[in-house]
Amino acid sequence: MQRHPYLKEEHEIFRKSFRKFLEKEAYPYYDQWEKERMIPRSFWDKMGQNGFLCPDVDEAYGGLGVDWSFSVVINEELEKVGSSLIGIGLHNDIVVPYITAYGTEEQKNKWLPSCISGQLITAIAMTEPGTGSDLANIKTTAIKDGDDYIINGQKTFITNGLQSDLIIVACVTDPNAKPKHRGISLIAVERDSPGFSRGRKLDKVGLHAQDTTELIFEDCRVPKANIIGKEGKGFFYLMNKLQQERLLVAIAGQVAAEEMLQMTIDYVKSREAFGQPISKFQHTQFKIAEMATEIAMGRAFLDQLIVEHIAGNDVVTKVSMAKWRLTETAKKVATECMQLHGGYGYMEEYKIARRYRDIPVTGIYAGTNEIMKVIIAKNLGL
Repeated sequence: MQRHPYLKEEHEIFRKSFRKFLEKEAYPYYDQWEKERMIPRSFWDKMGQNGFLCPDVDEAYGGLGVDWSFSVVINEELEKVGSSLIGIGLHNDIVVPYITAYGTEEQKNKWLPSCISGQLITAIAMTEPGTGSDLANIKTTAIKDGDDYIINGQKTFITNGLQSDLIIVACVTDPNAKPKHRGISLIAVERDSPGFSRGRKLDKVGLHAQDTTELIFEDCRVPKANIIGKEGKGFFYLMNKLQQERLLVAIAGQVAAEEMLQMTIDYVKSREAFGQPISKFQHTQFKIAEMATEIAMGRAFLDQLIVEHIAGNDVVTKVSMAKWRLTETAKKVATECMQLHGGYGYMEEYKIARRYRDIPVTGIYAGTNEIMKVIIAKNLGL
């Protein structure tokens, strides 16, 4: 395994201890979680107790105050266990950064310690039944009423939707804004807010242990103090933070591809046909060589990108390239590796079957791969 350019000795020590934690607390139970369609809260609690939630948050709020490469290590190791653990990366690296970047001191003191301990599970609610990639056209409204906002609308495909205690909701606070995106704000809704309920838990093709649900707001009353940042700036905040979200998906795609390749190499060496291991057939060798090359090139691009992101550079174009390319590679690798497993690849007891189900959604969430191409083209001046 090559050494990532952004990792030092302390990251490797951290990786070993985190892997040891997962070998005890996650690997033995993951199949059961998939069957139960849920990651238990007890796992979140253990993650928090051991300092594996939101490690980059300032020590003043109970975090470790470390650089973001520790989060990269956490996300890589979680993906190795299984893709259904993405809700933890969402909590650590997508939702909580809205609070650290745009929250008031009062909000940070109120929520961050519990996000770090695992007592508070977070979610972000952007997508609506009629609005996927077209974020500027969301319909959920938040209208001022005294010291509160009254929220009405519905969200869907919400990761951590069932278990979440704190949800950052994209709402229209100014229906007359021109252009529309200037009327969008982010409002934090707490679990027990009156008028807030959860719809059905969605039955997905893959990511079975990840709770994904619909959220319903019917005259949901939330204090004005729960607005994240400034009113009307929500769309700008979302665009600002999507860079890290998409980078997270690219990391997951890359790690999944590396895992699938390794399990397939192991399999073709041990499986015999026509009196020899199938790894001896030229067709198998060529397929493996092609995948290994694409995966190695993807890793080189991704590692450099992570370095630039940690340095605070604007890498929106490159992130869009990585999110698109690395997830497409992962989808292709899933198909090729399942084929190389033969009939066994279609059996649930072989991990490749689960990967084959889990990977396709990486091309859809955090902005579809088609949207990534639109961003790339626009940023190339087309």
